[in-house]
Amino acid sequence: MTYTENLWLFTLLLTGIIVVPGMDMLFVLANALTGGRRAGLAATFGMMAGGACHTLLGTVAVAALSTLIPTLSPVMLVLGAGYMIWIGMSLARSSITVDHVEGEARRATIKIFAQGLLTCLLNPKAWTFILAVYPPFMKPVYGPFWSQALVMGALTMAIQLIVYGGLALAAARGREALVSNPGLTIAIGRAAGWLLVAVAAYMLVRSWQGW
Repeated sequence: MTYTENLWLFTLLLTGIIVVPGMDMLFVLANALTGGRRAGLAATFGMMAGGACHTLLGTVAVAALSTLIPTLSPVMLVLGAGYMIWIGMSLARSSITVDHVEGEARRATIKIFAQGLLTCLLNPKAWTFILAVYPPFMKPVYGPFWSQALVMGALTMAIQLIVYGGLALAAARGREALVSNPGLTIAIGRAAGWLLVAVAAYMLVRSWQGW
């Protein structure tokens, strides 16, 4: 698999995870609905800072594994792909909705940013995703780990900005349009689930061919 193909798969998988309505998305939505555009974007930037921290963790974990226990790479690949398929199938059968969010007073932008960062860092699914996904996608053959981390981190923050930032702006413009359409969020969650299954299966097949 070429480096370009590897990045495309990583981007698809990452997008599938980020667009699924969950704790991070609900935090951005709640702030945008209650505090307007400024609050929503502050929450988004907090999530992006959290994404950068997750990238750093993933890079350190991969570097340690490749240096100390290189024989674990195939095992991590299978476990990671299995985890992604399990998450994907769970999402494909789910009915996730963004519930009605009651507002509260406008809060300081810096405080919202810090809360967004903490929310992202304390999201257990994000930690599990990073530890399961980074080993199969970050490999010595693609160059230094730090350069791969810069690209993957930039992709993570860019997708977070597009998804969460777009949601924040949309929420600030039309509160009822978002919270009164549960069918849309259900469809997004299920589509993202099947995307995870497809990418994980493809990753397993390509890696099997390379062994």
